[in-house]
Amino acid sequence: MQPITPCLWFDTQAEEAARLYVSVFRNSKITAVSHYGEGGPMPKGTVLTVSFELDGRPFTALNGGPMYQFSEAVSFQVSCQTQDDVDYYWSRLGDGGQPGPCGWLKDRFGLSWQVVPEVLPRLMSDPDPARAQRVFQAMMQMGKLDIAALEAAASG
Repeated sequence: MQPITPCLWFDTQAEEAARLYVSVFRNSKITAVSHYGEGGPMPKGTVLTVSFELDGRPFTALNGGPMYQFSEAVSFQVSCQTQDDVDYYWSRLGDGGQPGPCGWLKDRFGLSWQVVPEVLPRLMSDPDPARAQRVFQAMMQMGKLDIAALEAAASG
């Protein structure tokens, strides 16, 4: 099966973004950088694409100009085992960006991320609908998700 590679459109910050992302995620690296040649929409020598891997998954960052912007319609979900993991990704990805509700944030490039503890789907799909609803209501009041508070909400 062929891997599906997300291509992220930046104005001119593709390399800066890729360097940030590979510094945040373990087992990550930049694998190739290409540049515009003569006659392109950007000056010769400007970075065109950056191929990189985040924990072994391929991505491409493209410097395509200011025509398109990121929106919350597409986000990347980071699954976290511990509160320390949540805190780490929230602070690193959110540095210079904008915090949002329910574990969402935008990084400094405008790309949306969901920093989600692994326990959340289990708590939200609890067979007791009242328990699941309490977890949902607690999550709706949070920016960065707090595992202890979510578990406390589940307990009632």
